[in-house]
Amino acid sequence: MKEEAIFSGFGGQGVLSMGQMLAYAAMKEGKEVCWFPSYGPEMRGGTANCITIISDSLISSPIISTFDTVIALNQPSVEKFEPKVKPGACIIYDSTNIIEPPKRKDIKIYPIAGSEAALKLKNLKVLNMVILGAYTQLKGIVNPETVINALYEILPERHHRLIPLNKEAFELGMDLMMKLV
Repeated sequence: MKEEAIFSGFGGQGVLSMGQMLAYAAMKEGKEVCWFPSYGPEMRGGTANCITIISDSLISSPIISTFDTVIALNQPSVEKFEPKVKPGACIIYDSTNIIEPPKRKDIKIYPIAGSEAALKLKNLKVLNMVILGAYTQLKGIVNPETVINALYEILPERHHRLIPLNKEAFELGMDLMMKLV
Protein backbone atom coordinates (compact mmCIF):
# COMPACT_ATOMS: atom_id res chain seq x y z
CA MET A 1 0.00 0.00 0.00
CA LYS A 2 1.21 3.47 -0.88
CA GLU A 3 -0.79 6.71 -0.80
CA GLU A 4 0.64 9.93 -2.19
CA ALA A 5 -1.57 12.90 -1.33
CA ILE A 6 -1.31 16.66 -1.46
CA PHE A 7 -3.34 18.96 0.78
CA SER A 8 -3.64 22.48 -0.60
CA GLY A 9 -5.37 25.77 0.17
CA PHE A 10 -4.81 29.23 1.62
CA GLY A 11 -2.54 29.71 4.61
CA GLY A 12 -4.65 29.62 7.75
CA GLN A 13 -7.05 26.94 6.46
CA GLY A 14 -5.17 24.18 8.24
CA VAL A 15 -3.85 22.32 5.20
CA LEU A 16 -0.46 21.72 6.78
CA SER A 17 -2.17 20.46 9.94
CA MET A 18 -4.29 18.01 7.91
CA GLY A 19 -1.25 16.44 6.32
CA GLN A 20 0.65 16.43 9.59
CA MET A 21 -2.22 14.77 11.46
CA LEU A 22 -2.54 12.11 8.79
CA ALA A 23 1.21 11.49 8.84
CA TYR A 24 1.29 11.30 12.62
CA ALA A 25 -1.65 8.87 12.73
CA ALA A 26 0.02 6.65 10.12
CA MET A 27 3.28 6.75 12.07
CA LYS A 28 1.42 5.69 15.24
CA GLU A 29 0.09 2.72 13.26
CA GLY A 30 3.62 1.68 12.27
CA LYS A 31 3.52 2.85 8.66
CA GLU A 32 6.28 4.65 6.80
CA VAL A 33 5.47 8.35 6.40
CA CYS A 34 6.72 11.50 4.78
CA TRP A 35 5.30 14.96 5.40
CA PHE A 36 6.66 17.71 3.17
CA PRO A 37 5.16 21.20 3.77
CA SER A 38 5.38 24.12 1.36
CA TYR A 39 4.07 27.63 1.84
CA GLY A 40 4.60 31.11 0.47
CA PRO A 41 6.18 33.93 2.47
CA GLU A 42 2.74 35.42 3.11
CA MET A 43 1.74 32.53 5.42
CA ARG A 44 -1.86 33.31 6.47
CA GLY A 45 -3.76 34.11 3.29
CA GLY A 46 -0.97 32.98 0.95
CA THR A 47 -0.86 29.58 -0.66
CA ALA A 48 0.09 26.54 1.36
CA ASN A 49 0.30 22.84 0.62
CA CYS A 50 1.88 19.71 1.93
CA ILE A 51 2.65 16.36 0.44
CA THR A 52 1.91 13.42 2.71
CA ILE A 53 3.06 9.98 1.69
CA ILE A 54 2.04 6.87 3.60
CA SER A 55 3.38 3.45 2.74
CA ASP A 56 3.87 -0.07 4.05
CA SER A 57 7.41 0.00 2.65
CA LEU A 58 10.24 2.54 2.64
CA ILE A 59 9.57 5.82 0.85
CA SER A 60 12.28 6.70 -1.63
CA SER A 61 11.62 10.44 -2.05
CA PRO A 62 9.28 13.14 -0.72
CA ILE A 63 9.41 14.89 -4.10
CA ILE A 64 6.61 13.69 -6.37
CA SER A 65 4.79 15.33 -9.25
CA THR A 66 1.58 13.28 -9.51
CA PHE A 67 -0.79 12.27 -6.75
CA ASP A 68 -3.22 9.53 -5.72
CA THR A 69 -5.34 12.16 -3.97
CA VAL A 70 -5.54 15.94 -4.21
CA ILE A 71 -7.36 17.72 -1.40
CA ALA A 72 -8.17 21.28 -2.53
CA LEU A 73 -9.65 23.92 -0.25
CA ASN A 74 -9.58 26.83 -2.69
CA GLN A 75 -9.91 27.60 -6.41
CA PRO A 76 -6.18 28.14 -7.09
CA SER A 77 -5.49 24.68 -5.63
CA VAL A 78 -7.98 23.02 -7.97
CA GLU A 79 -6.49 24.85 -10.95
CA LYS A 80 -2.90 24.01 -9.99
CA PHE A 81 -3.26 20.40 -8.86
CA GLU A 82 -6.16 18.92 -10.88
CA PRO A 83 -3.77 18.20 -13.79
CA LYS A 84 -1.45 16.39 -11.36
CA VAL A 85 -3.97 13.76 -10.21
CA LYS A 86 -3.00 10.33 -11.53
CA PRO A 87 -5.54 8.87 -13.99
CA GLY A 88 -8.05 6.81 -12.01
CA ALA A 89 -7.14 8.61 -8.78
CA CYS A 90 -9.22 11.28 -7.01
CA ILE A 91 -9.68 14.86 -5.95
CA ILE A 92 -11.61 15.95 -2.86
CA TYR A 93 -12.54 19.61 -2.81
CA ASP A 94 -14.42 22.09 -0.65
CA SER A 95 -17.49 22.63 -2.82
CA THR A 96 -18.62 25.57 -0.66
CA ASN A 97 -15.75 27.80 -1.81
CA ILE A 98 -14.78 26.48 -5.22
CA ILE A 99 -16.68 28.07 -8.10
CA GLU A 100 -15.17 26.06 -10.98
CA PRO A 101 -15.12 22.42 -9.89
CA PRO A 102 -12.67 19.88 -11.33
CA LYS A 103 -13.65 18.72 -14.82
CA ARG A 104 -11.45 15.75 -15.67
CA LYS A 105 -13.31 12.62 -16.71
CA ASP A 106 -10.48 10.17 -15.91
CA ILE A 107 -10.49 10.78 -12.13
CA LYS A 108 -12.98 10.45 -9.29
CA ILE A 109 -14.25 13.79 -8.00
CA TYR A 110 -15.68 14.22 -4.50
CA PRO A 111 -17.31 17.58 -3.65
CA ILE A 112 -17.55 18.07 0.11
CA ALA A 113 -19.34 21.17 1.45
CA GLY A 114 -16.68 21.53 4.13
CA SER A 115 -16.97 25.24 4.86
CA GLU A 116 -20.75 24.94 5.07
CA ALA A 117 -20.41 22.04 7.51
CA ALA A 118 -17.86 23.98 9.60
CA LEU A 119 -20.20 26.96 9.76
CA LYS A 120 -22.97 24.68 11.06
CA LEU A 121 -20.57 23.84 13.88
CA LYS A 122 -20.10 27.60 14.38
CA ASN A 123 -16.36 27.53 13.73
CA LEU A 124 -14.88 27.85 10.24
CA LYS A 125 -11.48 26.78 11.61
CA VAL A 126 -12.65 23.15 11.70
CA LEU A 127 -13.00 23.06 7.90
CA ASN A 128 -9.76 21.10 7.76
CA MET A 129 -11.12 18.46 10.13
CA VAL A 130 -14.31 18.07 8.06
CA ILE A 131 -12.23 17.48 4.93
CA LEU A 132 -9.77 15.21 6.75
CA GLY A 133 -12.70 13.13 7.99
CA ALA A 134 -14.02 12.82 4.43
CA TYR A 135 -10.57 11.80 3.18
CA THR A 136 -10.09 9.25 5.97
CA GLN A 137 -13.51 7.73 5.26
CA LEU A 138 -12.79 7.47 1.53
CA LYS A 139 -9.24 6.14 1.62
CA GLY A 140 -9.20 4.02 4.79
CA ILE A 141 -5.43 4.53 5.05
CA VAL A 142 -5.54 5.01 8.83
CA ASN A 143 -7.99 4.22 11.58
CA PRO A 144 -10.23 7.24 12.34
CA GLU A 145 -9.61 6.82 16.09
CA THR A 146 -5.87 7.13 15.49
CA VAL A 147 -6.44 10.48 13.77
CA ILE A 148 -8.52 11.74 16.69
CA ASN A 149 -5.87 10.56 19.15
CA ALA A 150 -3.24 12.40 17.10
CA LEU A 151 -4.99 15.66 17.97
CA TYR A 152 -3.77 15.28 21.55
CA GLU A 153 -0.20 15.08 20.29
CA ILE A 154 -0.35 17.77 17.61
CA LEU A 155 -2.49 20.46 19.23
CA PRO A 156 -0.80 22.46 21.97
CA GLU A 157 -2.26 21.61 25.37
CA ARG A 158 -3.85 25.05 25.63
CA HIS A 159 -6.08 24.07 22.68
CA HIS A 160 -7.13 20.62 23.97
CA ARG A 161 -10.50 22.10 24.93
CA LEU A 162 -11.19 22.26 21.18
CA ILE A 163 -10.67 18.53 20.62
CA PRO A 164 -14.38 17.63 21.05
CA LEU A 165 -15.30 20.19 18.37
CA ASN A 166 -12.56 18.90 16.07
CA LYS A 167 -13.76 15.33 16.62
CA GLU A 168 -17.33 16.36 15.77
CA ALA A 169 -16.11 18.06 12.57
CA PHE A 170 -14.05 14.99 11.63
CA GLU A 171 -17.04 12.69 12.11
CA LEU A 172 -19.25 15.07 10.12
CA GLY A 173 -16.75 14.87 7.25
CA MET A 174 -16.82 11.08 7.40
CA ASP A 175 -20.63 11.17 7.21
CA LEU A 176 -20.55 13.55 4.23
CA MET A 177 -18.23 11.20 2.35
CA MET A 178 -20.36 8.15 3.21
CA LYS A 179 -23.26 9.85 1.46
CA LEU A 180 -21.18 10.24 -1.71
CA VAL A 181 -19.75 6.74 -2.04
